[in-house]
Amino acid sequence: MSATRRQVLARASGLGAGIAFTGALSELFAGTAAAQTLGHAGYGPLVPDPNGLLDLPKGFRYTVLSREGDPLRSGEGPVPSHHDGMAAFAGRGGRTHLVRNHENRVTAAVPVPTIDGLTYDPAAKGGCTALTLDSRNRVLSERVAIAGTAVNCAGGRTPWGTWLTCEETEDKAGTNGYAKDHGFIFEVHPSDPHRTGAVPLTAMGRFQHEAIAIDPGSGVVYETEDAFLRPFGLFYRFLPDKPLGGVGSLRAGGRLQAMRVPGVPDLSTIQETGAHFDGVEWVDVPDPLAVTAPTRLQDYGPGGITHAQKLEGCYWGGSCVYFVSSFARSADGSGADHYGQIWRYDPKRHRLTLVIVFGPGTDVQLPGESPDNICLAPSGGLMVCEDGNGAQHVFGVTRGGEVYPMARGRQNIGTPEAPEWGEFAGVTFSPDGDTMYVNCYTPGTTFAVAGPWRR
Repeated sequence: MSATRRQVLARASGLGAGIAFTGALSELFAGTAAAQTLGHAGYGPLVPDPNGLLDLPKGFRYTVLSREGDPLRSGEGPVPSHHDGMAAFAGRGGRTHLVRNHENRVTAAVPVPTIDGLTYDPAAKGGCTALTLDSRNRVLSERVAIAGTAVNCAGGRTPWGTWLTCEETEDKAGTNGYAKDHGFIFEVHPSDPHRTGAVPLTAMGRFQHEAIAIDPGSGVVYETEDAFLRPFGLFYRFLPDKPLGGVGSLRAGGRLQAMRVPGVPDLSTIQETGAHFDGVEWVDVPDPLAVTAPTRLQDYGPGGITHAQKLEGCYWGGSCVYFVSSFARSADGSGADHYGQIWRYDPKRHRLTLVIVFGPGTDVQLPGESPDNICLAPSGGLMVCEDGNGAQHVFGVTRGGEVYPMARGRQNIGTPEAPEWGEFAGVTFSPDGDTMYVNCYTPGTTFAVAGPWRR
């Protein structure tokens, strides 16, 4: 077993934030730029925001870049609902391009406007919008980047500078009024969306996609499946026919495989950080388009396949891929309970390791459970968006294993008697590391957070 650290944050600026963390974080950053920075502690207690939107530590400030329902700068319609996964890309002249998902179902209040050349299925209300910011985070443009997709949850960036947006659904044509099958990945160019259009990458599978990460050396694409009810999701890899081929290359096809950990049918049953499994196998998915059965239900032979409840964020760090299981509940059919795991897969050693376990340190109704989107931070640690009960936070986790609150949402979308806060999503940093961008899911809000990040 690896060394174990544990930090419980009982209260933060009187906000009642409780979180427990177990694991050795330093190994997540071997060989990355973040490993060269300090990241010894947090930034102090959160200061209540007099405007009632976002509490931050002293010295930090936020700007609201975009709000659901406001007019898009392009004049194409209103800003759509349900801000979710997001990434920042470097542009010319110090500009930053943000590509933002909208996890809209057919019931969404504000759909993504349909645009000629950028719409897959006019009956679907999801998609992406793209913002261009100047060096001072002023919005220069905001427009539709892809439309007519469904339940665009997370995704991931490519080594050639595009965004892969993932549909977290497997509805077929004729379901919920859709005219086409859904459950695909689409490529989105951050500054020239018409260059990528609205083309489903069908060889990458049709299932409840959450996020992706690409091995920059081999071009292998790793994919998570967010299935929270039985049968639970799988962890996949896609072997492209044109690896690292640039914009549009993933349309050439490839082979989709699912991960099998011999002797481990359910990842939730593994509880100790540092536990590792050698000899991980990859099995071809019999029917990637799920014509007759969902990919997670297909026949993978005598050894079966390895499932996990609610697989979420996915990213590449050093020489390994990391992915999140947001939670597992035996009441839902999982083999055991946990409040969040981060796993590491080393493709060279064919080894899977449980690196981090999250869990509330006091009460499950307090924040600190169900990690969702994650990203590397300039301070040398992680930023974690939680999607659970109680007030919602962005938590930082230092390389030394300390957990601290970075932001707390103040937008109560419930009632005083039954408060409810919109989850955070899409946390990402500007190319220079000086700004954190993050979304509030409901009401859809995109924030730019500036401050002494390298302190």
